Amino acid sequence: MLEKKLSPLNVWSLALGCIIGWGAFVMPGNTFLGNAGPLGTAIAMGVAALIMIVIAFNYHYMINKYPVAGGEFTYTQQAFGEKHAFVCSWFLGLSYLAIVPLNATALALIGRNLMNNVFQVGFHYSVAGYDIYFGEILLAVAALLLFAFLSIRGVRFTGVFQTCLVFALVGGVLIVTAAAIFSPQASFRNLEPGFAPGNSGLAGVLAVVAVAPWAFVGFDTIPQAAEEFKFSPKKTKTIMVLSILFGAAVYVVLNTVTAAVVPEGYANWAAYIEDLPNQSGLLSLPTFHAGYQLLGTAGLVFLGVAVLGAILSGIVGFYMATSRLLYSMAKEKVLPAWFGELHGKYKTPAHAILFILAIALFAPFFGRTALGWIVDMSSIGAAIGYGYSSLAAFRFARRENNKGIMFTGILGTLMSLAFVVLLLVPIPLFNCSLGKESYLCLLAWIVIGILFYFSANKRKAGN
Repeated sequence: MLEKKLSPLNVWSLALGCIIGWGAFVMPGNTFLGNAGPLGTAIAMGVAALIMIVIAFNYHYMINKYPVAGGEFTYTQQAFGEKHAFVCSWFLGLSYLAIVPLNATALALIGRNLMNNVFQVGFHYSVAGYDIYFGEILLAVAALLLFAFLSIRGVRFTGVFQTCLVFALVGGVLIVTAAAIFSPQASFRNLEPGFAPGNSGLAGVLAVVAVAPWAFVGFDTIPQAAEEFKFSPKKTKTIMVLSILFGAAVYVVLNTVTAAVVPEGYANWAAYIEDLPNQSGLLSLPTFHAGYQLLGTAGLVFLGVAVLGAILSGIVGFYMATSRLLYSMAKEKVLPAWFGELHGKYKTPAHAILFILAIALFAPFFGRTALGWIVDMSSIGAAIGYGYSSLAAFRFARRENNKGIMFTGILGTLMSLAFVVLLLVPIPLFNCSLGKESYLCLLAWIVIGILFYFSANKRKAGN
């Protein structure tokens, strides 16, 4: 049995650490401001947070019914049977697993952008236009090995360490935000225009809302650890809502601070963002440039600490979430029993963690461009997990005549379906559908899943 060692603070930190990653610090420049502007992004994140909170209500309902490891897999299996559970967990598992190496390789970006390319040493080569250096490979591999080791060592230590990382993340963001409030370098007047020029306000808001499954993936890691709570599952509603609200606040604050600090020579943030492709160095990273303008080198240090906390907490959190999903699937004989074996001393799913490590170790050798194709495609996994959990909540709530959860269940299902459509169907208004390479990755993952499912059934029949 898994040990009950996680406090509410640990679980909140698990969720927020998974929600906020490297992307929160670069998306103001490359996604949010260009599509929606500062006001449009704030509105979009508010709408996205409300959608996620509705879905969180469905998760809370199911956690209290099934407070065991496995989350979405367990809910789908209980509501719709093994086939649907396999489909849900097959896509969700990739969604979680892919973010582990994505965070590990993001450490190299800190070296490239904030530490004068310190890890660009040794032999190097290119994959899909991305330069890969031996030093950066070594850094990512070392991080993956270290955090796999720490994840095996015990859930109590992991929970405390995760909490420390998230406090570093939140602290760094708060310090830069306070500087923006009091520094003459930032001005509310710089936030004009509120919406992106050349794009309708509605289109911009909807384009940012469309990335919600990717932006908020992480609050749904809470049910994966349900078997290790040392508190009542009834508290998970508050924990999930707070993690979503804090996540949305971090996105909005970083985006607003970025827009409020305009470099010399530009009339407003819109002119700066439009000229971003022509910039290099710190000017090519608007959020970090804003931190430097506000506090000098100290601003970069505080943002660097926040980014490091975000990246490392993402590695720890998704190691935990993915391993618990695999553990649950093994207990139900969907995966071989090997995945469900616990460490003799630490009572953690050590074999599942080692499997995640083995898969993740390949990623640094292919670079972030190729890894990005898989991560983009795996965003569908998060939406599928949301949809199945919401539909399962509706099904059980209907039996109990729980009209509140019936309503949130249907609404969550429809929103999840909308996210899948936005990712799969190219709609010019949103410009957020998968690229060609991600479509090919998705097709390959579906074929592998079909083969794996039938081979697993054959193996079970043989037993």
